[in-house]
Amino acid sequence: MTRRRPSRGALIAILVVAVLVAVVALLFSIDGGDAFSLTEQDPAALSYLSIFLLVAADAVVPVFPGETTLNAASVVAAQGDLSLALVILAGAAAAIVGDSTLFWIARRASARIRPQLERARSNKSVSTSLDYLGDNAKILLLFGRYVPGLRFVTNTTMGLSDMPYRKFLPWSALGGAGWSAYTCLLAYWVGSTLEDYPVASMLLSGAITTALIALLFLRERRARGRHQA
Repeated sequence: MTRRRPSRGALIAILVVAVLVAVVALLFSIDGGDAFSLTEQDPAALSYLSIFLLVAADAVVPVFPGETTLNAASVVAAQGDLSLALVILAGAAAAIVGDSTLFWIARRASARIRPQLERARSNKSVSTSLDYLGDNAKILLLFGRYVPGLRFVTNTTMGLSDMPYRKFLPWSALGGAGWSAYTCLLAYWVGSTLEDYPVASMLLSGAITTALIALLFLRERRARGRHQA
């Protein structure tokens, strides 16, 4: 009996995960020494690892606080206790790993994940976002992460479709990196401006993004209303 060779997409996925794991390992060796010794000596290393794990988990199971984690870490970076560049890198790497994981879960376990996809699609903010962004895969992968729940719908839908992973990955990586950079830079700026109020800074960062998204949706709704009239 001959063994079935792994598909090209699976091999690419394994390679990407290996590279991103290496990137995360680099986070722990910035100051020299191996990952374990650095973790013992510097609590910041555990912070970067926590950021990576929480953001990656949020991409697969949307109950984890992905944005909140990046907002909080960036506010801490504004106070000088973490490196903003490493927070952005950890968030971007985690977003890419998490999105790819969900893509392959959907592709390999479509029967189990379809009911969850339908429930997520029924969410009002998700359905409104889909109406606004349309069905262009590249647009959804670039901007779908900014709406809670939409990233799950986007990555699951791509996994269920016939879209090759080699086409999914570049746009997913751009979307994840852009989302991490935007979220962290905004929270860092707010945290630097309100340095004496870290909790308020974290909450304000999330509120700004929510308000911007709401304004975009409102503008689109009014434009469509005028067009229909």
